[in-house]
Order: sequence, then C-alpha cells, then structure tokens
Amino acid sequence: MEKIDATYLSNFSFSVRKWGEIKSGFTHFADGDVAFAKITPCFQNRKSMILRELPNGIGAGTTELKVLRSYGNTISTEYLLFFLESPYFVEEAIFKGTANQQRIISGYLENKLFPLPPLIEQQRIVDRINTSFVVAETYGIAQEKLDSLNNNLNLSLRKSILQEAIQGKLLPQDPSDEPASILLQRIREEKQRLVKEGKLKKKDVVDSVIYKGDDNKYYEQIDRTSLQIEADYTFPDTWEVVRLAHICRLIDGEKKEGNYISLDAKYLRGKSSGDIVPKGKFVSTGDNIILVDGENSGEVFDVPHDGYMGSTFKQLWVSSCMYLPYVLYFIQFYKDLLRNSKKGAAIPHLNKEIFYSLVIGIPPYKEQERIAIRIREIIDRIRG
Repeated sequence: MEKIDATYLSNFSFSVRKWGEIKSGFTHFADGDVAFAKITPCFQNRKSMILRELPNGIGAGTTELKVLRSYGNTISTEYLLFFLESPYFVEEAIFKGTANQQRIISGYLENKLFPLPPLIEQQRIVDRINTSFVVAETYGIAQEKLDSLNNNLNLSLRKSILQEAIQGKLLPQDPSDEPASILLQRIREEKQRLVKEGKLKKKDVVDSVIYKGDDNKYYEQIDRTSLQIEADYTFPDTWEVVRLAHICRLIDGEKKEGNYISLDAKYLRGKSSGDIVPKGKFVSTGDNIILVDGENSGEVFDVPHDGYMGSTFKQLWVSSCMYLPYVLYFIQFYKDLLRNSKKGAAIPHLNKEIFYSLVIGIPPYKEQERIAIRIREIIDRIRG
C-alpha cells in the first residue's frame, strides 16, 4: 500500500519478486487493470492506479486492493480511474469493520450506478480532466508561492516594525517627557521594596550601569570595573540602556492550595479544556507567564483568569514602572533567538543567561506608551 501514491495521477512503484513467492496470499493483477484501496483511510485518500508496464505483464499486491478489468474495448481505463476517484464514488461509500480497520461493504462497488458514455466521449472527458488538472496544478503552485510570500512578508514586516521600535526609530522623541533616568531610579526603588517584602530575591537588585562612551560604543560598569559590551543597536541619547534582567525576572509564583484550573500551554492555546488540580503555583488574572521548557521556550502568555501555571512555565515579573506592552514587544522581537538558543538535549530549556543579558533601551514612560500603541496600529493594519 505504501507504494501507491495518494493522488489523482495514478503513480505507483514496485519491487521485483519471483512469482513463486507471491502466487498466494496476495491480490493479483495484470497490465491494463485498474485497482483501488478498499480500506480506510487509503480509500478516502484515493490510493488507486492503472497498472502499466509490469515486468512480464503481471503483478501482485496487498489484499486490501480491489481490481477491475473491463470487457473488451468498452471502457477507457482512465475514465474508470477518474470514476473511482470521484466524490460520487468516494464520499458516498459505506464501511464496515472496527474503528481502525474499516472497509467498503460487500456489494458497494458492484451495485454503484456507473455512467457509461460512448467510448469517444469517455476519451473527451478524460482529455478535459487531464487538461484541467494541469491548469489546477499550475494555479496551485502559484497559490502556494503567494501564500508563502504573504506569510513571510507579514513576519518580515512585523520584525522590521519591532526592530525600528526598540531602536527608537518608529517615533520621534519628545523632549518634554520625563527623563528615563528618573524612571530607572523608580525601578531600583521598587525592586528594593519587593526584596524587603520577600517577593524578589536580593540578587535581583544587583544592577549594572550601561553607558555610551566617547567612541559611541557601549560600556557596562559593575562595581568599579567597566568593560565594553556588544549591543545589537544604538539607542537615542534620551533613553537609558540596561540588561533585561534590570526590569524583568522569572519567578516561581505563589504556592497555594485549593482547586484551580491548570494553566498549561494546551489550555492557554485553546486546545484543551484543562484540568482542575488541588494545589500549585498560583497566578492571577492579567499576570504574564513565560514558557521555559519545550520547543516554544520564550513564548509569553497573558493569564486569562486565576489558576496554577503549568510546570513548563515561570511567572514573568516586569517592573510596574515600565509600560508592560513595550517590554513584551521587546521580548517578542527576540523570540527566534530565545528559541534557537535553548539548553538541554532531551527537554530544551529557555537559556536564562541569554534572556537576562539582552540589552534593552528604556525610553521615557510616555514614549513607551506611544511606541506600543503605534506598533499595535501598524500590526492591525497589516492583518487587515
């Protein structure tokens, strides 16, 4: 069965065996016969063929084939094949058997009404079908290329928009905005307060200072040591520059007991109704959680309602001093990097070192809002 193509083009391959090896326990056929699969799903996939150019003119195959041979020169084999592949024959079939081993019922083929035009008209019909297939295939290939272009264009446009945004090139800076340096000080104070409250760890407030030198290169000062660092982009002078770790942390969430739904990836994607569990790491409506295990590590989800986050997630803490959509757009821009730099062989994990080390430009808060709103407007226009 695997040697028969599931197409309208009657393609198949074969291997050569001695007749003594296959003369029993197989379905036999000869050149000029038409055969089709009688078992599901091969029947619905239209595994059928005209037998041609067989060694010595005969062959054998799976017992799940039905073989037809016309009387004399009365039926075009191509016309017969197209009849067997037509919706009229395939979609009206009745089956019998177990769920995974269903076959067309006995008598379905024999009792199916068969439209029999004159032989010359059969050939005209076959010629028209073959011509239509060529046209359909040509348009199909063109449509696939167009779909690919559209999909890639949308992705490229989105990435270009985000790239412009995180460099400060999407909108002009407004000198009347409160300086980003004041925003940065508020972030430090917030983190120190959360450490005292036990919501962040002390190591989470160990921040470096990143500045641009006279040579227009970026340097990072930790304690009293300054080293040149690699930054993907140059940021406006009105922005501050920090590591993502300065404004984001991956935290475990609050341990809690009581029945809540498990917020795993399938549930959040709408592919599962979810399970109720008695305890877990609690997250609230509007929180953000990020996949840290699996192929899609780095993907961020908005929590739709209270529940326990799945075992493959961490809660994404973002400083309340930042405009959250701006930060999420930044993480989205680096989605491919995060996916392609996962750690671990059996179960890939988010590379937290790379995540935390990403260099992000911090605009004034009002500018963050304007940038995020503008990104959304452009993306909505692309989708529309």
